[in-house]
Amino acid sequence: MMRNSFKPLLVSLLLLILYYSSEASSASNEGFLRIGLKKIKADQNGRFKALLESKKGEFLGSSVGKHNQWGNNIGESRNTDIVALKNYLDAQYYGEIGIGTPPQKFTVVFDTGSSNLWVPSSKCIFSLACFFHARYQSGRSSTYRRNGTSASIQYGSGAIAGFFSYDNVRVGDVVVHDQELIEATSMSSMTFMTAKFDGILGLGFQEISTGGAVPVWYNMVKQKLVKEQVFSFWLNRNAGEAEGGELVFGGVDPKHFKGQHTYVPVTTKGYWQFDIGDILIGGETTEYCAHGCSAIADSGTSLLAGPSTIVALINRAIGAAEVASPECKAIVSQHGQAIMDLLLVNAQPEKICSKIGVCTFDDTRGVRLKIETLVNDKDGKSSGGFSDAMCSACEMAVSWMQDELKQNKTQEHIIDYVNELCDRGLNQGATLVDCGRISRMPTVSFTIGDRVFELSSKDYILKVGEGSAAQCISGFIPLDIPPPRGPLWILGDVFMGRYHTVFDFGKVRVGFADAA
Repeated sequence: MMRNSFKPLLVSLLLLILYYSSEASSASNEGFLRIGLKKIKADQNGRFKALLESKKGEFLGSSVGKHNQWGNNIGESRNTDIVALKNYLDAQYYGEIGIGTPPQKFTVVFDTGSSNLWVPSSKCIFSLACFFHARYQSGRSSTYRRNGTSASIQYGSGAIAGFFSYDNVRVGDVVVHDQELIEATSMSSMTFMTAKFDGILGLGFQEISTGGAVPVWYNMVKQKLVKEQVFSFWLNRNAGEAEGGELVFGGVDPKHFKGQHTYVPVTTKGYWQFDIGDILIGGETTEYCAHGCSAIADSGTSLLAGPSTIVALINRAIGAAEVASPECKAIVSQHGQAIMDLLLVNAQPEKICSKIGVCTFDDTRGVRLKIETLVNDKDGKSSGGFSDAMCSACEMAVSWMQDELKQNKTQEHIIDYVNELCDRGLNQGATLVDCGRISRMPTVSFTIGDRVFELSSKDYILKVGEGSAAQCISGFIPLDIPPPRGPLWILGDVFMGRYHTVFDFGKVRVGFADAA
């Protein structure tokens, strides 16, 4: 997650779709503690809404603005710590830590795009969002130490503010002593109220740490809690499986990657930033980065972001159509009440848009006016049009309204809320594709070091729902970060889910290998 106004904080603001509980297993003969996860699956109808609301209110992360190669088997050392991660519909990954003595439990996003640790404070009494999360109570910890210095972090869609404190932090099976953290006493309500996690544990470099606070990872190294100055991520992209992923401090788990890692040096400390070469579409060079580009590996970003001009060309090549705010808001203003009335009389949601004359319904396709590819393979001419965009916007509005009605929200609230989601779709450049074309979409590849890292359409398209009601969203999102930090490509979970990622702090480099 990249910190500051250039990139919003990742947080998923959706109804509870998956409920997780964690269960600590006994210490294994491998010399480390594994934390098992149980997952109870529920309704998935709101997944696209989750993506619009995710990453601290929008799509991306909390980042922006804001050694020796591991060669041992993980089981050979007791100085390796494993934290199991929970996968929230491929939109965010988070795990559990403990703060204080005795430890108070919090769920946090382990974010390589920011560097501070913050959680809500018990002293947060005027922000409604704080009451929906675990709150740190310093008075109940025997290892708490006062600091009191004010701190604030501004994100693209909200902010947190509070003050610094010191306390012990348990991560997996190790305890980091006297860690500086932010007690958040103010949290933007809309952004954080129904977030799936309580706070953020930043794994970026100290150079981007608010207040110059020493990051948790730095103290793990300084206090010799890890044998090797390396941590690694495996993100399970199968949202239907119980295991969300794994973060390993002090090494890598050989079960979760194949072959060798390709390493590239970190070029600028702050984010885990490195150089990339050309981008290929369908195996053909594009020369978009013929003279080199910069990228960061960001575990706190759900999708894959890049300069808007290039992302627009990629989305055009794969046949993605932008979810535009004008069409979406036009649907709400012109047909919002009619949609609401039909939902209240239990009309079939998939037929509502055809009933009000926005979509074409036929019994063979069931739901939508098919979104055609934007690029004709023969002559490159654009196809599709306003009616396609209106139909897609209508279908999304129906889905959103249906979710809100299930929660017994007022009609006025629902209209305002859907209008807000329309704006978010435009601001983040959300793009839809025809789900029936996924198998025919081209690969998109990034050149890193001496290897080309390929993403198939199954990697970069996020599918929402099943059957005729499915909606498919491009994982490529525009984000323009100005100099001196930008422009940057942000390789988030879409990329890190496909490729096991090693953050080598000792040798100041990043490595990628095929995930297993």
